[in-house]
Amino acid sequence: MSSVRSLTVTGYKSIRELREFPLSDLNVLIGANGAGKSNFIGLFRLLNEMYEQQLQLFIQTQGGPDAMLHFGRSASDRLHAEFFFANNGYKFDLVPTNDNRLIFDQEQSWFGGVYYPTSSATILGRGHDESKLKEAKDKYSPYVRESVSNWRVYHFHDTSERARVKQKHTANDNLRLKTDAGNLAAYLRMLREKHEPEYQRIVGTIRLVAPFFDDFVYREGEPEFVELEWTQKGNPDTPFKAHMFSDGTLRFICLATLLLQPVALLPDTILIDEPELGLHPYAITVLVEIFKQVAEQRQLIVSTQSVELVNELTPEDVIVVDQEDGASTFRRFTQDELSGWLEQYAMGELWKRNVLGGRP
Repeated sequence: MSSVRSLTVTGYKSIRELREFPLSDLNVLIGANGAGKSNFIGLFRLLNEMYEQQLQLFIQTQGGPDAMLHFGRSASDRLHAEFFFANNGYKFDLVPTNDNRLIFDQEQSWFGGVYYPTSSATILGRGHDESKLKEAKDKYSPYVRESVSNWRVYHFHDTSERARVKQKHTANDNLRLKTDAGNLAAYLRMLREKHEPEYQRIVGTIRLVAPFFDDFVYREGEPEFVELEWTQKGNPDTPFKAHMFSDGTLRFICLATLLLQPVALLPDTILIDEPELGLHPYAITVLVEIFKQVAEQRQLIVSTQSVELVNELTPEDVIVVDQEDGASTFRRFTQDELSGWLEQYAMGELWKRNVLGGRP
């Protein structure tokens, strides 16, 4: 597994400066609206877009360089980031141009270990407008590519009537679960056909929080298009469409499919923004147990506003995000620091009582 062990970022949105901040296998960000949780997760999306050589498109759709730089180019002359993995790393500096782009002042990858000193590094280039990491042929970049190529930020918020998860899609669109679960039916079909134990675990977990649910409809043959259909317990002959699920149930189905698929298919680092939206408190408890299981083999970075979710965590799992002087701050507590409090309160209760910070 090539997860992120620490990161440095300066000049990015609300993050003025964050130096060598450690990340563990389970990282849950809490904080008030606007504190910077989404910006922290957005940094990973930025790197994923960079890797796919879509930086300029991403920058423009996000509002241009001034929207990406901390207080704009008048306050920040560059966006600098460094990602540290087990034995390798990647860093870059992006600087604004007069024609409203961000280009690379420097892009660099390195590898450190038994055979290479940590100072062994390759400068991939300067002055280019799209990342060279994906195609670099030096001896260090392949290790970085392995780490960042499959990062995904998952948002399962859209459960409206026009949401992609409710629409028909091609049955062969099943290589990877999409970040909005727009190919959920095709992906579940693939899991049922090729990974039956994991599929049954997904179905069983959904039944825990939706006792009325029986199974997903599987139509024999090789259909060109599929859509999400399901049956209710006691009524196996009548298929229902996805719009018959409540919003919370549908979001939980997306989360269960993502997290309970075969571990080999999971990204090394999984990022989820506010997974608790619309979930019953019991579903949140089940979800956190899944988080803990997944974190034994993969890295999870999650942002939340849910006290119930945080109640199920230890201090080491939680990153408290605050704003001080217009900039985001990030802090972890240890068990020892909160030992007295934890004798009477859970972590979410301490957050609600403003013992941890991260409140308006």
